[in-house]
Amino acid sequence: MDEHWRDWLTLWQAPGIGPITWKRLMQHFGSPTEILAIGRDAKQAVSLRAMGVKEATCNWLQQPDLKALEISYAWLEQPNNHLVTSEHSYYPSLLAKIHDPPPVLFVTGDPAILSQPQIAIVGTRNPSQEGISNAWEFAKMLAAAGYTITSGLALGIDVAAHSGALDTGKTIAVSATGPDRIYPGNHLDLARRISVNGALVTELPLGVKVRRENFPRRNRIISGLSLGSLIVEAGEKSGALITAKTAADQGREVFAIPGSIHNPLSKGCHNLIRQGAKLVETAQDIVDELGALTGALIPVQITTKPSPKSEYSSTGTITQQEDLSLDPLEPDHKTLLTYIEYDPVAQDVLIQRSGLTPNAVATALFMLEMSGYITLTAGGRYSRTKRGDIALKQNI
Repeated sequence: MDEHWRDWLTLWQAPGIGPITWKRLMQHFGSPTEILAIGRDAKQAVSLRAMGVKEATCNWLQQPDLKALEISYAWLEQPNNHLVTSEHSYYPSLLAKIHDPPPVLFVTGDPAILSQPQIAIVGTRNPSQEGISNAWEFAKMLAAAGYTITSGLALGIDVAAHSGALDTGKTIAVSATGPDRIYPGNHLDLARRISVNGALVTELPLGVKVRRENFPRRNRIISGLSLGSLIVEAGEKSGALITAKTAADQGREVFAIPGSIHNPLSKGCHNLIRQGAKLVETAQDIVDELGALTGALIPVQITTKPSPKSEYSSTGTITQQEDLSLDPLEPDHKTLLTYIEYDPVAQDVLIQRSGLTPNAVATALFMLEMSGYITLTAGGRYSRTKRGDIALKQNI
């Protein structure tokens, strides 16, 4: 690594230096090398403090943490690890346009993918089965159409989006920790797959652990890299809404999938739609909306296929099964399924509607859920899945 990149790393790892302070210093002094030269001189450092740089930062610049820097240098020497600065040819032009672009990106994987047309897909960490299926299917279709899918490697919708994208294309995971840490830890295998078929990205230096305040910082990068952000499921206070807000603030498109008025996980999406987010029902809706921005990227229209059965594995990641064989329904189970639609319904309501005994309804609900015909949603209500629709239409 040449001295030029060492200076970028040294300045970025100084405490108290964030994107806004970095931008202000660069506009005034021109380069990290010049800023460091001034910072090392106690007399000249007065000019840094005059610009709002804290004394603790100036002290660090005079005596940097050499051990921490050596760890960063060693990480960059490893295969597939890269440092992408705002002056680098790989630095994405869309990200450079936001108010507070990160001056440095630590990348594991292919840095060239950062400039590919991207769509962010985010949502709740505790989705319904339908939300998981929607995230996976939208990601798979959009990745097949040529978009890179960007998300945050979190539980729930993020994992489904990454997994769906990897089936047909590429994906980028933006993390809220240093590049030497994967959070959650049980996503290590998924992170390895992403590093081979996309990229793991963070602005945070090595050694930075999980901190609550870093997730909003991460979200602005997810939306900043993307032409638009799709919110799949989100409660009224979901962190995914931060991504939607940063996307809107950055002048990017915001898309939302509507849901049942009875589902708490739909309320965030419905509020976004009221505020101007574009309601989407298929991946083609997004392709049509973004077509003018991506030119000839999409050669053909997306054709939808039956969504696969999705489920969590023992490690908390998403697995997909293409098996669409349908289990035969008992008469009572089939009767009950006809009373369960996409709008979630409570168990006591189903007892009243179907005329079945409480024990019969409880047994039927258990068997229908195990077969993937219905899903248990927030609030203890049940809604029919696409698999359940197919069963009724085919009179299984």
